[in-house]
Amino acid sequence: MAANENTKFQINYKLQDGTLINLYAADIKDLETGLTDLSMVAALIKSTSSELSGGSALATANAVIAQQFNATPVAAPVEAPAQPGAKVCKHGVMAYKTGTSAKGPWQGYMCASPKGAPDKCETIWVR
Repeated sequence: MAANENTKFQINYKLQDGTLINLYAADIKDLETGLTDLSMVAALIKSTSSELSGGSALATANAVIAQQFNATPVAAPVEAPAQPGAKVCKHGVMAYKTGTSAKGPWQGYMCASPKGAPDKCETIWVR
C-alpha cells in the first residue's frame, strides 16, 4: 500500500536485513496509534526472524506488519553489479571511490547503506 491523498505523515524504517517498513498516518492520533502498535510487535517481529531462516522470517514479519499497521513492508533487492569487478554487499552494489588523504591517494568500495548505519559493511580497500 502506498501513501494516498490523506497521508500527512510517513515514517520509514529500514531493518538490518534490508526490509523497509513504511508507516502512513492521516493525523497525529493515527500516527501515535501506528507507532504504539509497531513498538508492541517489534519484539515479535525480531524473535520470529531469529527463529526462522531466509524468506520465511521475512514473509512472517511482512504479514504481521501489513496486518497490524496498514503499512507496506518492501524488501530491498540486491542489485547485480553494473560493471565487471564491482563489489556487492548485503545492502547492494558498493560504490567505488577514490581520493587523497594526508597519507596519500586511496581507493576502495564503500557500502551502499547510509553513513552511520549500525550495520554498515566494512570498506573494501584497493591496495
